[in-house]
Formats: sequence, C-alpha cells, structure tokens
Amino acid sequence: MIEVKEKQILIDGKAEIIMSGEVHYFRLDRSEWQDRLDKLKKAGCNAVASYVPWICHEEVEGVVDLTGTTRPELDLQGFIDLCAANDLYFFLRPGPFIMAEMRNEGIPDWLIEKHPEIVPVTWDEKKTLAKTLDYTAPAFLKYTKKWYEQVMKVAAPRIQPNGGNIIALQLDNEVGMLSWVSNSPDLTDNNIDHLIEWLHTTYDREELKTRYPFTLDKEGPNYQAIRSPEQSYQASLHHDLGYYMRHRFARYVAELRKYAETYGVKDIPFVVNIHGMGGGRAFTFPIGISQLYESYTQTEGYLSGSDIYFGDLNMETFQDLYLINAFMDAVHREEQPLTSVEFNCGDGNFGNNFSGRVDPSATDFKARMCVAQGNRLLNYYLMTGGRNYRFQNKKHDGNDRIAHTGERHGFAAPISPEGKLNYTFPRMARSIGAIRAVSDKLAAMKEERDDVSFAFIPDYYMTESCYPDSFQMRSMYQNLQEHRAHAAWENMARAMLLAGYRFGATDMQHKPLEVTTTPVLALPSASYMSLAIQEKLVLFLQQGGSILLYGEVPRYDMEGNSCELLAKALGVQHKTMHHASQDFALSVYGDGWARKQAEIRVPKAQAFTFDREVEPLFRVYGSDDICGFECQAGAGKAIIMATPYVCDLPLFTQALKRLGAKAKLTHDGAEHGIFMTSTSNKQQETFLHLLNLDGFDKEIHIKYEGEKLFDGRTLSIQAKEGVMLPINIELGNIKIKYATAEISKIGEQQLVFRLTQPQDIIVLETERSVLPSEDYDVHTEGNTHYLLSKKHAKVDDDFIVTFSDE
Repeated sequence: MIEVKEKQILIDGKAEIIMSGEVHYFRLDRSEWQDRLDKLKKAGCNAVASYVPWICHEEVEGVVDLTGTTRPELDLQGFIDLCAANDLYFFLRPGPFIMAEMRNEGIPDWLIEKHPEIVPVTWDEKKTLAKTLDYTAPAFLKYTKKWYEQVMKVAAPRIQPNGGNIIALQLDNEVGMLSWVSNSPDLTDNNIDHLIEWLHTTYDREELKTRYPFTLDKEGPNYQAIRSPEQSYQASLHHDLGYYMRHRFARYVAELRKYAETYGVKDIPFVVNIHGMGGGRAFTFPIGISQLYESYTQTEGYLSGSDIYFGDLNMETFQDLYLINAFMDAVHREEQPLTSVEFNCGDGNFGNNFSGRVDPSATDFKARMCVAQGNRLLNYYLMTGGRNYRFQNKKHDGNDRIAHTGERHGFAAPISPEGKLNYTFPRMARSIGAIRAVSDKLAAMKEERDDVSFAFIPDYYMTESCYPDSFQMRSMYQNLQEHRAHAAWENMARAMLLAGYRFGATDMQHKPLEVTTTPVLALPSASYMSLAIQEKLVLFLQQGGSILLYGEVPRYDMEGNSCELLAKALGVQHKTMHHASQDFALSVYGDGWARKQAEIRVPKAQAFTFDREVEPLFRVYGSDDICGFECQAGAGKAIIMATPYVCDLPLFTQALKRLGAKAKLTHDGAEHGIFMTSTSNKQQETFLHLLNLDGFDKEIHIKYEGEKLFDGRTLSIQAKEGVMLPINIELGNIKIKYATAEISKIGEQQLVFRLTQPQDIIVLETERSVLPSEDYDVHTEGNTHYLLSKKHAKVDDDFIVTFSDE
C-alpha cells in the first residue's frame, strides 16, 4: 500500500525516500539491461524510472508491442520484471508526450497524419511552431485512451498494491511547455469552443459584454477575434486565456488519470511534472507551476515533480533552487511532499562537444538541498545513455531514427551510452549513499523555518502567451518579468539565505496570509497586483503583520486598471519613476537607519510622496526623492525598497530584524558562501545541512540563537563540500548527541562515518561499550563517549566505530 500524507510517501506504512535513476530500456540492447541496473544499484538507487515511448511501441497503428516481439528492447514488462528481480521500485512514465528528444515528442506519425485537425493553430491563424497537439481534441483523447489501455495491461498487475514494484505513474510530460516556449497557445476550433463555454460559466452575460465587444458563441467570426485580438480587449483575453488553460490542463490530467484507473492502475501516486528551467537558471520555472498547480492539487492522489536543470549549484544559482522548491511547496495540498522527476545529473555535456563540464559537486549539492527542503523522490535524469535505433518504416527525415540526437543519446549521463562511468559518478553515488543511510529519519523530517516567508504570486508567472502585436501586454509582461524574479531573487532572497534565514513561501492567491504563521513577508512586487492580493496584504498589515517589499509599490491590477489599495494603506502616492540612461548615472544613497549604506548605481527607482510620517531609507541622488522607507501601517510595519538595491547582507538582516524576523541558525564565517539549513522530526532529532558553495575551504563556528554548537568547536568546511551533520539522532540503543562527521552506513555492530574535519569529534550516548581502534581516542563519562578521530579527513575520510554486543 502506498500513502501520501503529512508530506511523506509511505510504502506499507513506512516513510521512504525514493532515489531513482532514469534508464531508457528502449535505447539499450536487452543484453545491457542488467549491467545498467548493476551500476544504478552501485550508485545507491532503490528505484528505476523510464518513459514508455508510444512512437516506438506502436510504430504502425494497431500493432502494439510491449513484450519485445518486434524488437527485444521493447519488452516493457520484461524490463519492469527485471527491475523487480533486482529489488528495485519502478516509476512508470507512459506519456503520451514524453519529449526525451524523441521524434514528434514521442507521438506516432500515423496519429498526426490521420488527424491533422489536432495540430493546433495559434495567434493569427498560424500553425503552431512546436511539435504539440490539442490535448483535449476528441481524436487525440480517443487514441490516447487506447494507448493507456495497452500500457495499463502491463502495469496493473505490477503496481505495488498488487504485489508488484510500480510505485508511481506520471501523467503525460511537461504539459503546456511546448506552447509556452514557442508563444503558440492552442487555439484550435475545439479549444476556442471550450474557452467560450468556460467564459460563460465564469462570468455573467453583462460582464462578458464589458470584457468582449463581440458575441461569445461557437461561430467562425469568434475564432478570428480570439486568434487576432484587438487592443480594446487584449488584456481581458490574456487574463482569461491563462486561467482557462490552467483549467484545461487540469481537465486533461484528470482524464488521463481516469484512463489509468479504468484499466486497473490505482492506489499509487499520479505524478505531474513541472517544466520551466532555462539557461541553467530558474527564473522562468514558476511559469510551469502557474500553468499546472490546478492539475496536481485538484484532488488527492497527485504528486508534483520538478524538472531541475541547473549546471553547477553555486553562489549564482543556489537561491534559485531553494526558491522554486519553496514555491512548489507553497501551492501544494497539505499532504503533498516535494518530488523531482527530472533531477538532472552527469557532466553537462549535452551537446557532445565537452561543453557544460560541471563540477562533481553539482548533483551532490542539488540532492542535499532538495532533500533538506522535503523532497521525497529524486529521479536522476538521465542515469545512463543509450542509442537511438532506426525505425523499421523509414521516415526519410535525415537519419530515420527515433530521436534527433543522432545514434548515441545521453552523452552527459553518469553512465555513458557504452556503459562507462564518468567523473561525476563517484560523488553522486556518495551523496545518494549518505541520504539512503539515514533515509528513514529524513523521510519523516521537515525543514525548520524562521519567522519569515517569501511571497509567491502565481499570476505574476501567467505570461506563457502574449499576442505578438500587443504593445500593452508586452509592456505589462516586461514589468512582471523584471520584478517577479531576477533582482528580488539575487539580492533579497540570496541575502536572506546567506544571512542564515530558513524560509518557505506563501501562496498569495489561494492560501490564507495569517500573522500567526507568517509574521514577516518578503514580497517581490511589480507595478501590477490584483485587487484581491492587495486587500489580503492590507488586512495582514492591519492585523500586525510586517512586509519587506522589494520592487515597486503596485499601481494597477492584473489587467492594467488603476488599483492602489496597498499604496493607500502605506500612505504613499507614486510620484515618478527615475530611470538610468547612457547619459544619466542614476544613483541612490542611504538615509535614516540605512544612512551608512554606500551610494550605489541603480537602473531605476520609484519615488513617492507621503500623507503621513515615514522614515526615509533611500533617496535619489540629485533630487533627494524618497525611494525607500519604513512606515507603520495599521498594527503592522512595512519596509519598502523601491529600487534594486544590491545583495547587502547587513542591510537585509537589519531590515528583517526590524520587522520581527531573526535568523536563529547562523555562522561567523567571513567569506559567506555557506548555505545552511536544518531538518528535524517530532522527536527533535536533527540534521544540520551545510554546503560550501565556493572552491576554497572555510572555517566557521555555527550558532543557534547565539550559542555555539558542537561545544564551540571550529568547523572546517572543505571547498565545494556538502555535509549532513547529526544532532540527537537515535539509532536503536545508540544516540548520536552530535558529530562533525556524516553518517554513511548503519549496522548492528558498527557505525560508519565520513570524516569532514582535520580532527572530527563524535559524541555518543549508549550503554554499550565502544571498542578501541587505532583510528580514534575515546573519553567516556558514564554512558557518554567522546570519540576524537586520529585521521585527517583530506587524507582518509572513512571512519568506523565498533560496539560490543548488547
């Protein structure tokens, strides 16, 4: 039995962390399957995942091969059974879309040729630029249902509740992504008909008349009016189209789930994966959350899964990963944990030209941060490369292969197409081993948080489609894109994390904003913000909440209408927007408690006038206009930074303290570059998670509420190193009070650690005797044993503690 509750995945009642590796059986000779599974197990994984490519299994309509009768490597049931024989769980990903560089994104040619009406038209009656289809077209759903029927015949007897090893099923893949990246919303006749029906259920007739200057019914002229909108209703259409698409995607995902359950696959989690990474950054990832959160929160039984495609996790990118995990969690249902179903691993050589070349720490760091934030499933993508065979029926498309990457596929994977391990494999395996060694503890732990939350506004990311000729929408979207991420992430969020703040996110649109649970809110703010969210913020301030607003005080709602409710609550009026130019070096300087801040250059600054007394914090040089201030608002307080001030740790720390949020977990390292958080369970067992994001060693003391941990010992955090240090961890009749070493294996008679220091200390509490060793000195006081390592971690980091029989 598999349950999802309290942000845990429970298998037969036991909370588990699933460490999976993606192995494309169809890209390997059947004789290679066992070798790749052996290497996956060597990496420490306990599960396998794979797409199931419709285009391969049904190359010819009606001829479905899932047992290897046409090609041995297409024996899906044989591969799943082999994974079971290797004591590995299986995560099934049957599409219908799978992407994976496949021809037609995995959709059979015959379906597209037979039903050209399912190929979307988009803005101005143009054909879509992407290889996507109308998800809700009757013909597409008809054949998708038949495909699911065939796959579920294999899957149903093999799901975990039926005694098998399949523990999850993904519904489609990256729904909506292809239309977004090509700015080609699906505007088929079928889809516009559904949009019109949705509009009639969302608005009353009189309201629709004010939003659209034409009759909304299922007639040809309306298709043109929607595909080529006029300026007078472009804002209304963009708003409604975004909301309708969320509804449409949710309806499509629910339909796929119904197919799976109809054919016997039920009582396992159904996964919806979220796309959006670009250029190694996550600025656009929340677009995928915005598109799909209704799909995976519509009822019980769903999990969302991230696509994580960073290269190195370093000082530039670390806050991106932390934020998107927080945003995903913010929109989740109460029971839903985080998962990552495309957790990129390997060396970054996606182009087969030795580009990318990530550091061995990359996958290790990302895994550690994700697990610390509550990820319960990580699917390493792609664990092994393979080959793209040629179709039996030639397509005459240049190489006749199933995918467009040539013969070899997965050049960057830790296991090459030929089965060789690359330089990233050992470090990846080490981190998987560390997580698996204590997974029973981690699986039931939650990240500890300070009294501040980061605001997430899904509608700020509802920018996946923009009519090309709409200056109004391009201008609005540009403002949203400027303020929703970038400077807010790289200055405010980065400063918060480097200063030690551990925080989650708050869904500003759908969840309550309560002072008792969110005393302080860090708010990236654009010039646009809905009336409902402004009302929520005003009430929050009136009730004693505090806000750190970074960006602009909003002046408009999300359709461009005047809306200054929050500004009025703050007692301010927009005066002007200062902009830097080639001939004008816009600068701001500090005032009030920020007067010691250095004057800096900025690209823009919003200036205000006031109807009440405020404390100025930033002024524009030359005009002395106030562009940052602190003020009372109701029973609450606000600090406004309406200019992109740099990542100044003392500044943001002081601002948050003044608002009532103090970082409890801190360090005294001079060079920063340390990511730090902690996880704990109901028994107050704790792991301290540390990442040194830089390429040089650092010495620090770690403090909790000002008191030094580890008996005041100085910790040396090696360059590009991640550690997970135990505090009050109960292991049967042994308690690890604290250790500067990381647990790597737990046995009946032994504990195995990975050393991290020039001299590590491990403090144990047990009635059992610690047997002597040449590797450590032992000092015993009653039942407490202090072990001091005689080995330097950089020379030999393997450390074994042996105990007497009970």
